Amino acid sequence: MAEVTVTPQSSLADRPVQVKIRGLSPSQLVTLRASLTDERGDRFQSRTFFRADGAGEVDPGLHAALGGSYAGVWPMGPFWFLQPDNPFRRLVKRDVASSPFLVRLEVFDGLLLGPPTPQAQPLASCEAERWFVGPGVQRMPVREGRVRGALFVPP
Repeated sequence: MAEVTVTPQSSLADRPVQVKIRGLSPSQLVTLRASLTDERGDRFQSRTFFRADGAGEVDPGLHAALGGSYAGVWPMGPFWFLQPDNPFRRLVKRDVASSPFLVRLEVFDGLLLGPPTPQAQPLASCEAERWFVGPGVQRMPVREGRVRGALFVPP
């Protein structure tokens, strides 16, 4: 039974996480897809191909991606290489204090080149929370003359 995990499951957006896939067959080809929907409803995703090691595991920090959104060893690759489904869209987070980005990670058998069909069910999936403001941080609007911004004050 395949399993994908993100450790820690909830973290600040600028902190590294570890993605691991376990329970695969040795040398099995899989597609790791990461996706999120922003506050405007635009979807961003990365899709990367891996071959499981002899123990049936994949770790993007140890195993090189064979292609897709990126190639090579990139521990945070599934998150860093998110691309918009609609060209020229930018990933923007306006409400940074009260909600995280929810990044869904899914593992598919074989090479998934297009959107998954109804028959292509993921072998495993999980969600990671990526926060932009830590617990207890206060956001204070700044309006002084022509200056506009926000001051984030630690607890």
